[in-house]
Amino acid sequence: MAADGAPARMTAVQDFAKRAGKKPNLIEFYSAWGDQYEQQLVQNSWDYGAVAFIAWEPFKTSLKDIASGRQDAYIREYAQSVADLNLPVAISFGHEMNGFWYPWGTKKATAAQFTAAYKHIHDIFDDEGATQVIWVWSPNVTHPMPNVKLKPFWPGDDYVDWVGVIGYYGATGPNTYKTLYGPTMTEIRGFTKKPFIIAETAAQAGERKPADIESLFQGTADRDDVIGFVWFNFDKETDWRINSGPLSEKTFKKQAANPDFGFDVTKP
Repeated sequence: MAADGAPARMTAVQDFAKRAGKKPNLIEFYSAWGDQYEQQLVQNSWDYGAVAFIAWEPFKTSLKDIASGRQDAYIREYAQSVADLNLPVAISFGHEMNGFWYPWGTKKATAAQFTAAYKHIHDIFDDEGATQVIWVWSPNVTHPMPNVKLKPFWPGDDYVDWVGVIGYYGATGPNTYKTLYGPTMTEIRGFTKKPFIIAETAAQAGERKPADIESLFQGTADRDDVIGFVWFNFDKETDWRINSGPLSEKTFKKQAANPDFGFDVTKP
């Protein structure tokens, strides 16, 4: 899950766990390009019993500058800090790269620039011995931009551990697991068999939310190649939280009780 203030403060995580009836074992937070590797946040997550999942957002640079080596000093410092802490961490660089709404997206960058930057970062991490990273490649679901093909953005199996599909149950648009995620997953299966994680999701508040929550859990449980999902538990633009209504919270708790969800990541 991802929640306001977490994992710097664990209050929101603890509240989420109480409402869900189960502790999350992955805690996502966002890190801007130029920020240091926040060891304490990763440690906080691990101490709670969760792996930290960092969405690393290159707002303050360009993919071209990263690939060319102009950002190497920063990347090496970041990688060294990851290696020094020596805890598992998932990192998603430049998520939703197939969309047009971020500066590293399709309006200002090419797929070739993205893959070059991604691979360059990965190679530096390997050079610095930061090999405990779970590398996540996170496109947005394709329905908002169906003409943008995903394969050109793929850096290759050697560079990706999880495929992190991002997609929300909104008031409009696809509203079943099959229609929301199916076309994107089918396209991706054309070039890799790496496991999926729904890297960012939630359901918009409204009458349909309990059904959307059930769809998310059941769809994930039904696919052997999907390892889980990350719930965006924020009241931001709309109320995505599991407790936006009593029936939504009740449904989430009921679905989360499935033993297929949740395991001790500190004891693999």
